[in-house]
Amino acid sequence: MASMTMIQALNSAMDVMLGLDPDVLIFGEDVGYFGGVFRVTDGLQKKHGLTRCFDTPIGEAGIVGVAIGMGAYGLRPIVEIQFADYIYPAYDQLVSEAARLRFRSAGDFTAPITVRTPYGGGIFGGQTHSQSPEALFTHVAGLTTVVPSTPYDAKGLLISAVESNDPIIFLEPKRIYNGPFDGHHDRPVTPWSRHPASEVPEGYYTVPLGKAAVVRAGEAATILVYGAMVHVALAAVEDSGIDAEVIDLRTLVPVDIEAITASVKKTGRCVIVHEATRTSGFGAELSALVQEHCFYHLEAPIERVAGWDTPYPHAFEWDYFPGPARVAAALRRVTEG
Repeated sequence: MASMTMIQALNSAMDVMLGLDPDVLIFGEDVGYFGGVFRVTDGLQKKHGLTRCFDTPIGEAGIVGVAIGMGAYGLRPIVEIQFADYIYPAYDQLVSEAARLRFRSAGDFTAPITVRTPYGGGIFGGQTHSQSPEALFTHVAGLTTVVPSTPYDAKGLLISAVESNDPIIFLEPKRIYNGPFDGHHDRPVTPWSRHPASEVPEGYYTVPLGKAAVVRAGEAATILVYGAMVHVALAAVEDSGIDAEVIDLRTLVPVDIEAITASVKKTGRCVIVHEATRTSGFGAELSALVQEHCFYHLEAPIERVAGWDTPYPHAFEWDYFPGPARVAAALRRVTEG
């Protein structure tokens, strides 16, 4: 198997699906000739042609609206929103049309579309290039929300998303496009080539939607996490010396409640980590689920580590970013209290 970055793995997934299914096509801002602002679609137009991978005007509502129409017609479009911060103009199309189409047509029509978008901070993008809007989509019945944390999962999950008959919001943590960032910003960057999950098959394979992964087994506490925060959580466990179990959710909706409850019932303690703002973040839903399903097994209050309830700052990036020190402190609170 080849060693791939997340960018290369995502590119490979789209290349595979363009080759396997003539109904798959890709479009968005700068995804064709330029290959995308992060080069995730690099070379796909040259290989598969102008009608399979093409550029659009700057108009997110139009991009997603066209994709919904194509999906209803029988195609399987993969569209890119250049940054998740710019997905809001398309929100009405996603909520009122894509998410409702199967229901409102009694199953006569579906919207098999995949909306890819880079999200999150850690790149000094400031308030308009660093947002984490995943909770806005998990609230909407009919949308599936996916967040990979490794190249291997990214490719397998993206192929599963393209093959799904329902609309998928596919959030790509841009801070880990080129390496598994652990939150220690003052240390040298680690490339994906040094991570075992960078070994990615070059052909077709899938990672199932709705299934979490235990990326580290442990007994002292459970950490529920996704995206770039998976690597931050692992660093926090190492730094703290606390034997915590790390669960990578991978799919937020549908969430793997069985994996969550099995882990929390074993450890009796739970820490939830995400980069999005704390209030009404997806961590609040996770906390409610853990309380509902594991109340009699909990030995300490559930801890949430998240971004602050402010716009993402530029000058104070690392005060906002939930780094390993904050996660380790939460681990100590739930295990020592």
